[in-house]
Amino acid sequence: MTRRLRLRSPTYGDGADSRYGMMHTMKRREWLAAEPFTLSLSAGFFGFFSHTGVLAALEHHDLRPHRIVGVSAGALAGGLWASGLSADAVAAQLLELRREDFWDPGLPLGGLLRGRKFAAELSRVLGPTGVRTIEDCRVAFVAIAHDVLARRTLAVDRGDLAFAIRASCTVPLMFRPVWDRNRMLVDGGVSDRIGRTALGAAERVLVHYIPSRRRWRRDGDDLEGIGPAQVLITPGVPPLGPFALEQSRRAFEMTRNYASEWLAGELCA
Repeated sequence: MTRRLRLRSPTYGDGADSRYGMMHTMKRREWLAAEPFTLSLSAGFFGFFSHTGVLAALEHHDLRPHRIVGVSAGALAGGLWASGLSADAVAAQLLELRREDFWDPGLPLGGLLRGRKFAAELSRVLGPTGVRTIEDCRVAFVAIAHDVLARRTLAVDRGDLAFAIRASCTVPLMFRPVWDRNRMLVDGGVSDRIGRTALGAAERVLVHYIPSRRRWRRDGDDLEGIGPAQVLITPGVPPLGPFALEQSRRAFEMTRNYASEWLAGELCA
């Protein structure tokens, strides 16, 4: 499924293409390869399996974003990849995830889970990369979080990488908020599901968007007004969560295969 937003110049040249003897329609992968682009990975609860599938598809087509903006699930997949792990390495780590690896309930002081196990898992996975801060990432990275007390969105583009990922992934009521210099931080998807806060008005963007399952949210509100952009939505991905991790490989493979075909398809004006 594709959302088309303010996209221009879908063809090469003004007439017949000398290489093909006819007008050559641009492929999505060609549009992305033509200029530096930002990859935006949206919020989506346990959608990091799908996001990793998109990263694998991009690698398959030799496409490398010059920057990643990640929100919640997108911050986890995008942050691990930005640290230098390949998409296959990220997938290997995430697909081994079991509920007991992050499930540490305590007194519900703002959230069911304390988040200590999640923090430990992040440190374990990131440790071999040698990357500690966002500034050290192989690809520029921005994690989107929400400041509860200030009621505003934060684009975190410096400092401790694991902390930034964790803050962006702190789903309200599931995880306790994290604190940073008197700021109470939670999941960036609370106020900005696609990382709009960190996107420039003229920035070339590929958005992998995971639709909200909340009926009161309208996807169009999240996607309106960004561009030039291409928006990829993988249809049919099974709902995932802490009690449905058995579907994680299916979600990863479905998205990887669909995204690879989508990238090879024609760009729509």
